[in-house]
Amino acid sequence: MTSKAESDPRQHTRQMAAYLQETINRLREDIDKVDEPQVKAMFETSAEVLSGLKKAYSDYEQKKESAWPGGKQLHS
Repeated sequence: MTSKAESDPRQHTRQMAAYLQETINRLREDIDKVDEPQVKAMFETSAEVLSGLKKAYSDYEQKKESAWPGGKQLHS
């Protein structure tokens, strides 16, 4: 049986965000370890994409986006 803490989606989104941050850090560290410009660009692009995904997890948790149930309507 799943405990209440285990079924809380915020617990899982926080853990996934932490994993994403670890990967982002590793990608950015490795940029300086390679000489090939294409790989540097790929690592930086990957870090940026994962940063956006991490933000989506944070927005979900904080109900910042209107797309999430109970989310706030954002105005441009």
